[in-house]
Amino acid sequence: MQDDNEYQAVLNHLYEKSLMLHDTGSFNKTLYFFFIDALAHIDYTASIYAYHYESPKNIMGAEYLRWRIDEEKKGERTKFKGFINWLKVNHPDKFASIPSLWQMIYDTENPASYRSFRIVLDPDSKKPIPEDFFYAIIDEFFDQDFLKSLYSDNSLSTLFASYPGSH
Repeated sequence: MQDDNEYQAVLNHLYEKSLMLHDTGSFNKTLYFFFIDALAHIDYTASIYAYHYESPKNIMGAEYLRWRIDEEKKGERTKFKGFINWLKVNHPDKFASIPSLWQMIYDTENPASYRSFRIVLDPDSKKPIPEDFFYAIIDEFFDQDFLKSLYSDNSLSTLFASYPGSH
């Protein structure tokens, strides 16, 4: 890794964030799972650019993400992708307010996806994702209004509970 690697600065930006002022135990459990899942994919993707692919950090990240594949298939978590697409159609204002990474990854009309645990915005492109993209999505996930919406009695969580596919 080079000392001036711009992706190391991206990782520092992520690691400097804190949830100390939030009671994550009161977050909607499914939304919290996908919140942490997105952060893990952000970390892994930026780490691939910052460190050698076979570095212990990347190996550990991949192992953790492999574990999460099975976890995503449990309970209400299976409804998340449908919920995001339902928001897009039925609550476009709320869809527009969720982090853009969720919009891109879970919108069935968007080509973005997680591939080999990496964030891939354009499957036809071999170019690295610009570091500015990472700064923007990290800040969206730590936006105070978004974090407040994850609480079980707040807007996004209430919409998830009312989502027709969640029962």
